Amino acid sequence: MSKLIIKQIKTDKKVTLSEADQLLEKQTDLNAIDIINWSEFPYRPDLKFRIAHNKNEIWLKYYVTEKNILAKATLTNGDVYKDSTVEFFISIDNKNYYNFEFNCIGTIHLAHGAGRGKRNLINSDIAEKIEIKSSLGNQPFEEKSGNFIWEMMIRIPVECFVFDNITSLHELKATANFYKCGDETSEPHFVTWKPIGTKNPDYHQPEFFREVYFD
Repeated sequence: MSKLIIKQIKTDKKVTLSEADQLLEKQTDLNAIDIINWSEFPYRPDLKFRIAHNKNEIWLKYYVTEKNILAKATLTNGDVYKDSTVEFFISIDNKNYYNFEFNCIGTIHLAHGAGRGKRNLINSDIAEKIEIKSSLGNQPFEEKSGNFIWEMMIRIPVECFVFDNITSLHELKATANFYKCGDETSEPHFVTWKPIGTKNPDYHQPEFFREVYFD
């Protein structure tokens, strides 16, 4: 099974989030998040992502087209999964994993641990080092229905991996999965990058992560 190669983008200076976005657009390929694992939740938004790194930051961008958008959560480490949300789960030590969750206005939920019932929330001072820009802005709203297209650019510094001693992402081997959900939208959905073989929707399944390699 092929691994995802996360390209290193080299820059000679510290770049802004907007500049990182432009570099990501020019130098990386799109990846689809399009797997429906649970037939009782058939709705599949159109969803793609790009990912790269510059040794000390992960650059991640999502592109979403969906019928309903919802953004109620505004507090770091709140229940963002109930909203229109994109997620990135990654394990560095093959024992524990980080769940990075972002609702469509950029509210963050970040935790670490070995399973669903064993999560340690990352301090908000650390989580909020993540830079995010959503095309939907950053203000909460009740559900809107129609046809919505939105993008989110995310920059994750290595400092967020507080339970691992990482100084550089270069040549790092890990496992990961990428997700989209909207538990309390009018059409609840659970879409994944790689398959999950559980009876019910559950993203906290590191045994179904796939290998990623940071170039």
